[in-house]
Amino acid sequence: LSHLYAAPLRRSQSEALSPDSFRPLLDALREMAGGGEQHQYSVTYGSENLRRCIAEKYSPIHGYEIDPETQVVVTCGGTEAMMAAMMAVCNPGDKVMIFSPFYENYGADAILSGAEPIYIPLVPPTYEFDISLIEKGFAEGAKALILCNPSNPCGKVFRRDELEAIAKLAIQYDAFVVTDEVYEHIIYAPAEHICMASLPGMFEHTITCNSLSKTFSITGWRLGFLIAPPDVPDLAEGVKKVHDFLTVGAPAPLQEAVIPGLEFGQDYYDDLLAKYTHKKDLFLKGLDDL
Repeated sequence: LSHLYAAPLRRSQSEALSPDSFRPLLDALREMAGGGEQHQYSVTYGSENLRRCIAEKYSPIHGYEIDPETQVVVTCGGTEAMMAAMMAVCNPGDKVMIFSPFYENYGADAILSGAEPIYIPLVPPTYEFDISLIEKGFAEGAKALILCNPSNPCGKVFRRDELEAIAKLAIQYDAFVVTDEVYEHIIYAPAEHICMASLPGMFEHTITCNSLSKTFSITGWRLGFLIAPPDVPDLAEGVKKVHDFLTVGAPAPLQEAVIPGLEFGQDYYDDLLAKYTHKKDLFLKGLDDL
């Protein structure tokens, strides 16, 4: 357990941040609330400022220059990002692989998209998986694999060799990996988060879904985003259309207010991890003392 992330309860999420670390977001929110222009719709797929900040933050992580105009879609939480991705990628009758155990929305996302879910077991206690099952799924025509990394609910952090094995098959079968990376910053040493899109050849086969909710402890703001692969323009446009008809757009004032968070330096993320590590240690000590 010591090298796995520990998913916090939703209602305790705000405890991860001290008032001082949260202050820039609150100050920006007060400024947005006091003005007038940000209380109308933003561009449906996300404000220009927020999309630019997301592209600037994740371009080095992905290893290529992300175009904020054609690749980034701001959504109502990571949940909507996943739903929009699935509905844009899948046609009725398609197959989608899902690691199990899984966050409850993934199966529903596949079914609502008209796809048939294929469940790939993650076997405890270390939650390994059989790569041959993934190859079998792709060979049988699976359009995509959903990958939550770090994984909710089991806490598995996928190793580089595991991701490379999945990537090799996705490229071979010209399929997509739809990632959910909302816990990217809540991860314990010696594990490390590796973005699937950063692996060789995978930027064209990865749809990255993420959220600002967990990183900044603002689950109630419902701000997520999706990064579509470059050179697949029909996919990005499809996601935008699905998103438009699902929710029109994320809350405009909150989109502007979260921007200071994306500009935080490494100190913020170090502090966030230290707080979660402290909570994890307290929890494990409590188990030992039972």
